[in-house]
Amino acid sequence: MFEFWTAALQQPLARNAVFVALLVSMTCGVVGSYVVVRRITYIAAGVAHCVLGGMGAARYLQMVHGWTFFHPIYGALIAALAAAAVIGWMSLVSREREDSAISAVWSVGMATGVLFIYATPGYAQDLMGYLFGNILLVTRAHLYFVAGLNVLLFLVVARWYDEFQLVCFDEEFARTRNVNVSAFYILLLALTALTVVALSVIVGIVLVIALLTLPAALAGRCAGSLAQMMALATILCALFCLAGLTISYAPDLPAGPTIIVIAGGCYFVSAALDYLWRRLHKTQ
Repeated sequence: MFEFWTAALQQPLARNAVFVALLVSMTCGVVGSYVVVRRITYIAAGVAHCVLGGMGAARYLQMVHGWTFFHPIYGALIAALAAAAVIGWMSLVSREREDSAISAVWSVGMATGVLFIYATPGYAQDLMGYLFGNILLVTRAHLYFVAGLNVLLFLVVARWYDEFQLVCFDEEFARTRNVNVSAFYILLLALTALTVVALSVIVGIVLVIALLTLPAALAGRCAGSLAQMMALATILCALFCLAGLTISYAPDLPAGPTIIVIAGGCYFVSAALDYLWRRLHKTQ
């Protein structure tokens, strides 16, 4: 079972997988807690699926038009931020229902990505990589990219931690404190978009929302404050990622889905235990 850790001592790609899992866990713990508390999981899912459009367009420009400098992760970043901006604007300004706006952005982003990938040579292999990720193929460049996103995210959160907390828990009170709720809501969506891009390297577009929310949802069951929830969610996310790498390596299973199965299993067990605990105390 521990063949992965032997490989991590010898192979750079395996070590990169460990490092990027730890980096993403920190981001996921912080932003995932905001997403769960603010109840914007569906918005995060819409942003995540739009990432495919950016990746597909970047890959198309690389292969067909020779834009070798335009890596798919840059396309993902642009698409995620654009989707967050559009959803946020339509939610705050437009008369469109929020769920309709999210569904429109979600479907258009996915469809655009599929069209670009279909028009690109070798699309089938790339499609699987984009949708389900491959943490064992993370390069040093990816590692630096995720580390840079981490630094930016933590600087923003550290600077406006109190404002984000007010916006997530009590918008009306935030307005009485002269907090620009709309601006911080859009900024929170932008942070979510950046986190989605970072997570897509590990588990892919389809599974990214699970890794973003499940550790935070589990942490919320026993945390006494938002800061505790973030810390516990970070630890849980790291444990899920490392456990998934350990279990999936020897049988050559895809690491991303293995990580999500472990996280989902822990979540359902926790929910069942919580239900039994409440039933037990209710009968006493």
